[in-house]
Amino acid sequence: MKIAHINMFYLPTFGGVERVMYELAKRQVKDGHEVHVFCCDSDKYKRIEVKEEIIEGVHVHRFPYWFRLSMSTFIWPSLLWRFHGKFDIVHTHVSGHAYILITGILSRIKGFKHFHTSHCPWTDTSFRPPVLKPFIFLNDLFMNKLSFRLVDKVIAITPWELGYLNKYIKEKEKISVIPNGTDKIFFEKIKKNDFKKKYGIKEKKLVLFFGRLNPTKGPEMLAKTAINITKKRKDIAFVWVGPDEGKAEEVKELIKPYKNMKYLGPLRDKKEVAKMYQASDVYVLPSYREGLPLTLFEAMASGLPIVASPVNGVPYEMTSDENGFFSDYGDLDSLEENILNILDHPRIAKKISINNLKKARHYDWDTIYKRYMEEYEKVLGKKIYSIYKKD
Repeated sequence: MKIAHINMFYLPTFGGVERVMYELAKRQVKDGHEVHVFCCDSDKYKRIEVKEEIIEGVHVHRFPYWFRLSMSTFIWPSLLWRFHGKFDIVHTHVSGHAYILITGILSRIKGFKHFHTSHCPWTDTSFRPPVLKPFIFLNDLFMNKLSFRLVDKVIAITPWELGYLNKYIKEKEKISVIPNGTDKIFFEKIKKNDFKKKYGIKEKKLVLFFGRLNPTKGPEMLAKTAINITKKRKDIAFVWVGPDEGKAEEVKELIKPYKNMKYLGPLRDKKEVAKMYQASDVYVLPSYREGLPLTLFEAMASGLPIVASPVNGVPYEMTSDENGFFSDYGDLDSLEENILNILDHPRIAKKISINNLKKARHYDWDTIYKRYMEEYEKVLGKKIYSIYKKD
């Protein structure tokens, strides 16, 4: 079978959507399918010179963008006339972009099935650049309606999205919910963990922020909370790990006077990421908005207690007291209280750790992949052999 994935970006771009595509695509290749990715030629920061390459068996085609509207929105209409090849399934990612409508038009011309994962882009415009706001208005007014008419199957990553999707899609059977997943490596206990030594972390306890330092992620909220805690405690370290998307300088400026706080930049190697989680005592997700972050399940698989904002898809997969604690976005007092509650009460932390390890088993990428392929089968009306379906 021939499968194409279409999104704004692909590897080496750092992001949850790109990771979902990678996890699906590499398993599809392993299952014997021919897999292609079509995206623009940017990694968010610069143009990627190599336009055609094969990454772990996946054929990657990068089309030049004409201009950019924001960190994550690029315009590359040449997909309409440069998309070639006969495919059984074309799987688009992230609702609200022009390439979804273009793919829908191509599906009617070329006769392939159009599969789409929305990835929870629905939010208000508070953190959007002004230049994007007219486009968001037009999306809501008519483009999403047109795009979803030309999609054969839509996957929401969280039930939170259904209220939005039902505005555009009248056929309820056209929508299914499949959450994101986590890699097996995060379940494996690392015997010699040198993460703290490598980065010169000497404090007894470690609080972690891992993700894009984007305004919607609230990394500066943890920095402000860390400063408040450090005024009273000297045994807790705080680290921020992830690429800069607008908030790294603010975080670095806030934490500059404190030796127990470090911004480490992006970390890609899975084993090093696993070490990072397992060296930590609390994972903090102080976001204004989220879809369904992969880091939530990675932290669970690592047995790490979580303090998170109860936004969008997060409360559907995380229960307060059972998997960690909720703190509303910007509530620094609550954030401090919940972090310290975990750090100062080993029994609570242990109970949450055990709960998270059990819960994470449901989100193994092999399991999530099976669910995606079952939906492919329904759209195609035929069975697809997969080595991952074997018990």
